[in-house]
Amino acid sequence: MSSESRTAVVIPAAGRGVRLGPGAPKALRALNGTPMLIHAVRAMAESRAVSLVVVVAPPDGAPEVKTLLDDHALPGRTDFLVVPGGDTRQESVRAGLDALPEGIDIVLVHDAARPLVPVDTVDGVIEAVRDGAGAVVPALPLTDTVKQVEPREAGLPEPVVATPERARLRAVQTPQGFDRSLLVRAHESVTENVTDDASMVEQLGEPVVVVPGHEEAFKVTRPLDLVLAEAVLARRRANDGF
Repeated sequence: MSSESRTAVVIPAAGRGVRLGPGAPKALRALNGTPMLIHAVRAMAESRAVSLVVVVAPPDGAPEVKTLLDDHALPGRTDFLVVPGGDTRQESVRAGLDALPEGIDIVLVHDAARPLVPVDTVDGVIEAVRDGAGAVVPALPLTDTVKQVEPREAGLPEPVVATPERARLRAVQTPQGFDRSLLVRAHESVTENVTDDASMVEQLGEPVVVVPGHEEAFKVTRPLDLVLAEAVLARRRANDGF
């Protein structure tokens, strides 16, 4: 794939974010006074390789999200589009794919709840797809030992079944990058056991490769994550006026 390949990002932002508690959808929760979604969109648009960002809104919330994007300063070199999503993440990503214009060869799929991804991580994923990988995920080595257990009811002790070799495990992040035609084929073919878009490509029997992720690309799912994200933003402002 050539260096002239055009790249678009699909950001599914139609979820409610139950683990952060009641209130606004998770993607619209404020982080340093700005909705997380806006931070995520800006993080993707920071890459000069990204020409279009498609935000997939809650089914009844597309006008609100469009107004939100219009009200915040976003890079002028990038186009932005808002489309209504579906009941599941997979349906929402598919809606974003269906909205892409011709001429887009590379598609990134990014979690709105990962608002602080550095641009170097975004560029690294795009570069790997340009270099010929059909599916690319950023990931980090695990720092904790992981135990496989036999699940029990909440609160009950769970028997350990195995201890996987930590050196062979990675914690996967986003944006995940794909050759557009491969991702479309995955969404047309795979409907079960979907944990992320890369897993759909795996089910097709196609290879997926891992590139280095970043510790600041963590997912904001719990109140404590919001505290950490605020701290990261404060450090960025202190260091470089972000």
